[in-house]
Order: sequence, then structure tokens, then C-alpha cells
Amino acid sequence: MKWQVEDEDSEALIAMLQAKLKAQDKTIKVLMNAAEQRFSARASSMELLSQNLALERVVQQKTETLRRQGEKLKKALQDLQLTQSRLLHARKMESVGQLAAGIAHEINTPTQFIGANIQFLGEAFDDVRRLVHALEKVLQTVIGDSSTDEAREAENLLREVDWQYLDGEIPVAISQSKDGLRRISTIVQAMKEFSHPGSKVKTFHDLNKIIETTITVASNEWKYCAQIEKQLAPDLPQVCCLADEIGQVFLNILVNAAHAIAGNNPDDKTRGTITIATRLDREHVEICIGDNGAGIPENIRERIYDPFFTTKAVGKGTGQGLAIAHNVIVEKHAGTISCVSEVDRGTVFTLRLPIESTATDSRGEEMETA
Repeated sequence: MKWQVEDEDSEALIAMLQAKLKAQDKTIKVLMNAAEQRFSARASSMELLSQNLALERVVQQKTETLRRQGEKLKKALQDLQLTQSRLLHARKMESVGQLAAGIAHEINTPTQFIGANIQFLGEAFDDVRRLVHALEKVLQTVIGDSSTDEAREAENLLREVDWQYLDGEIPVAISQSKDGLRRISTIVQAMKEFSHPGSKVKTFHDLNKIIETTITVASNEWKYCAQIEKQLAPDLPQVCCLADEIGQVFLNILVNAAHAIAGNNPDDKTRGTITIATRLDREHVEICIGDNGAGIPENIRERIYDPFFTTKAVGKGTGQGLAIAHNVIVEKHAGTISCVSEVDRGTVFTLRLPIESTATDSRGEEMETA
């Protein structure tokens, strides 16, 4: 219900701003009509000239005033549309997060008992293997002393089931299954952490862990076109931040890097490289996320943080990823975000976050740290 009320208020305010713009256009037309009427009225040339000059000044003043008001209204309308878009995005992410958390929980339960069963099968096969090896020795002794039909049948059966092959491959299959389950558990845990509703109050978090979680969650975006090289400082201090929003920033930049590499290698013949590094710089922490993808053309670099600006194909990008990243880093965390790019060589985004900063909630309002 709260979302619905906020959406209706936003739509009403947008309609009001658009009505004001139309009213201003109408006022300008009325003034111009008045000027034309005064031109046509009978008056002396000096009086007419004086009236025209005075009217022209009034029209110019009104036009300038209306222009400034129009710019303010357009800016307010753009801000309102951006806020509304972010509100819808936040609602969508909240819904996706709840869904992902539920799915992660559902996957985790069968994964646990499958893992327990595979562990049991592995231990049971070790026992069966020892038993079969012992029986093989007995069989060789029996055949050596006096060959019987039962002994030949047992020997043929071992040969038929290809025990030598099973003896080597079953342990490998069990080991691979255990590894697959470990990977599933890692992904599920990352989904749970990434989709967990974040606190509205800043608290101290390990950025390296957030990066690791983000890499796991976004693996389907980058694993087919790139490899990840991590240079994470082991002594990196925890940073006071909104963990879920910082994770969203890392995700947006990482996905952009993967798309830039995929766009630069359409045939998927070569894999690119995404480098993620963290380091301590006095009272700040730096996070560098670079790629060797297509790069950003110089003529659009100044616009990359503009809301709704995107160079991706329709349906591929919303133009909000870097706008949200800029908002989260600069406005909510008093940090900085910079970009260095070269066409066909790649792009590096550098994020600087203060270790301790004034806490803000998800709307940017100051709050106490927890």
C-alpha cells in the first residue's frame, strides 16, 4: 500500500509540473499578442515607440523569468522521474531479494541431504572396495588350487562388470559430486548474503567479503567471456557503509565490465580479464575494478553517470547502473568514483570510500551509526 501511495503522489506531482510548463507557454503567447495589439493601436510615433520599448522590456523580463522557472521545473521533473525510477528499482530489487532468499533456502535443504548421502556412499564404497579386493585374493587362491565352476563364474562376473574400471572411476565420480555440491553451497550462501535485506544504518563491513560474494552471484555474467584476477589486500580494514548498496555498486560495475569484454569479443574466441583490487590509502579504502573490454568513447565519458544514459542495446541496459553507483558512493558515503578508459583497451573504475563517515540511510538522510 505504501508503494502505491508513493507512486500516485509521484504521478500527481509530474502532472502538476507539466501543467505549469504549459501555463508558462500560454503566458508568453498572451504577452506576444498584447504586443501585437499595441502595435496596431492608434498612437503617436513617440508614444508608440515608448510603449513598444517598455513592452519589449517587460516581455524580455517575463521571458527570462519564465525560462528560469521552466529550467527549474524541468530539473525538478527529471529529479522526480529519477526518484520514481529508483523507487521502482528498489521495490523490484526487494522483491527479487526475497525471492532469491526463498530459492536459496529451498536449494540448501536438498543439497544438504544429497551431500550426506554422497558422503555415505563414499565411505560405503571404501568398505566394498576392501571386501572385493579380499575376495579377489581368495578367488585367485581357489582358482590356483582347483578351478571350480563357481570360481570361474565369479571371475567372469568381475570381468563383466569391469571391476578394474569401477575401482578407479567410482571414487573420482564421488569426489567430483562432492566438489559440485560444495560449489552449489557456495552459490546458495552468496545468494542468501547478497539478497539479505540490508540495514538502513551504516555499520562496519568487510569489503573483500562483499566483493567475493558479488563475484559468485554474478558468475553467470562473466564466466563465459572473462576471467577474474583478484588483488585483495589481506589487511584491509572494515568500512562503515550500507553493505547491500555497496554490493549493488560492485555488481553494476562488474556486469558492465563483462558486457564490455563480451562486446569486444563477439565470437567468444578469446576470454578477457577483469581485475579487482583493494588497498588501504590512509583514511580511505580504494577499490579498483578494471577490464580489457571495448572502452568508453571520449565524447560520452562525461555522461556515463547521467540517469537513463546507456550505450547498450534496447533491453540490455537501463542506464541506471552507474547513476546509482555515483549516488551511493558520492552522496551516501562521502566517497569518490572516477573512470579512466581507452577505446579498445579497457576501462578502470576507482572507488574511494572513507573508513569512517557520516552515516546516512538509504534515502541519504543523516543517521547515527549502529
